[in-house]
Amino acid sequence: MPQPETLDALVIGAGPAGLMAAEVMAKAGRQVVICEAKPSPARKFLMAGKSGLNLLNAAPIENQIATYAEAADWLTPMLHAFGPKQIRTWAEELGQPLFTGSSGRIFPQAMKASPLLRAWLARLDGLGVQMRRNWRWQGGAFDFATPDGPRRLAPRVSVLALGGASWARLGSDRGWAAHLAARGVPLAPFQPANMGFRVDWSAHMTPHFGAPIKGVRLSAGDHNLRAEFTLSARGVEGGGIYALSRALREGAPLKLDLFPDLTAETLADRLARQPAKLSQKNRLRRALGLDGARLALLRDCAHPLPTDPPALATLLKALPVPLQGPRPMDEAISTAGGIRREALTDALMLRDWPGVFAAGEMLDWEAPTGGYLLTACLSTGHWAGRHAAQL
Repeated sequence: MPQPETLDALVIGAGPAGLMAAEVMAKAGRQVVICEAKPSPARKFLMAGKSGLNLLNAAPIENQIATYAEAADWLTPMLHAFGPKQIRTWAEELGQPLFTGSSGRIFPQAMKASPLLRAWLARLDGLGVQMRRNWRWQGGAFDFATPDGPRRLAPRVSVLALGGASWARLGSDRGWAAHLAARGVPLAPFQPANMGFRVDWSAHMTPHFGAPIKGVRLSAGDHNLRAEFTLSARGVEGGGIYALSRALREGAPLKLDLFPDLTAETLADRLARQPAKLSQKNRLRRALGLDGARLALLRDCAHPLPTDPPALATLLKALPVPLQGPRPMDEAISTAGGIRREALTDALMLRDWPGVFAAGEMLDWEAPTGGYLLTACLSTGHWAGRHAAQL
C-alpha cells in the first residue's frame, strides 16, 4: 500500500446526498474530493428520473415531516434547514424550473434527471470539486481499489454517502455495511421499502398483466388511501402498493374497496335487481360495470364468489389480496435500515469515528415515494456537509 494521500475533505459516494455534501463543503472553502465506485455518478438518480424526476412534494412541511415516522424527530431540523422550499430554489438556480402535478408531486419541467445532474456537476467542477471514478472503498480507514491499484487516503474530514441496499447494479450494493460493522457501528437490518409484493396468480390472470387498477381504496392495518396500482406477472406494484408497503411488509393484510363511492347497501341493491337467470359475471357487469382486469382480480382473489347479494357486496368493499411477501430487496425503490440513530451525533457524525459523517440512504429512515425520498437525501447531505465543513 502506498503512502496515504492527505486530503482536506472527502466524500465517498456520488449520489444526491454525496453531491450535496460536496457542494456545501466546497462553498465553505474546503477542497473536496469525491470517490465514486462506478464509472459515472448518480446512476440511481438518473434511473429514477427516466420516468419523471419526482424531486419534491408540495404538501405543508409538517405533513411531509410526518411521513418519516419514527425518524421524523431527528430529521426535522435538517428538513427545516434545507427542505422543500430550499431545494426548489436550489434546483431553479441550476436552471431547472419546476412544476407541481395534480397529486402535489413536484418535477423539473424537463421531466428528467439528466439536465439537472449536468448542471450540478458543472457547478461542482466550477467550485473545484474533484471526482475520482471507479474508486471503491475497501474499508480499513480510507483504503480504495482504483484503476491504478490500491490507494489510501488521509482526509481531514469526510462524508459517507454510499446509498442503501437496492439496485446494486447502480451502486447501492450495501458493501459499506460490513466495513462499518467491523468498526462497531450499530446498524439496523436492511429491509425493502416502496416495493411490490408477490401474488401467486392463476393462469386466468395472464391477459391482465400490466393492467392498472384505478379508482379503488387500498387498506393495510390502520392505513388506507385511494390510489391505483398495477397487476404484474409477479404480483402487485405501483404507487398505491408502495404507499402501504411498510404496513404490508410488517404483516398487515391488503384489502381493496373496489367501489369506494358506493355503500355496501347500494351495491347489494343493484346486484339484487338483476335477473336471476344471468350468470354471475354478467350480473356484476350489468349491475356495477365490473369487467376486465377488475373482474379478473375479484374472481382470482375470492373464488368461488358468494351468490348472496349482501355477502358479495361486503366482499367488493373489502377484497383480500393474498400477498406472498415482498419482492426481493434489490428490486425495491428504496430500503429501510442502515446506520442507527444512536450511532450518530446531532450533526450526523459517527460517534465512534470522529471527523466522519454519514448521509442519505445509509441512515436508518424510510419514507414513501412522492418526493420524500430525494428530499431527505438532499437534506441530510446538506446537513452533513455543513457540519463537516466546520471541522
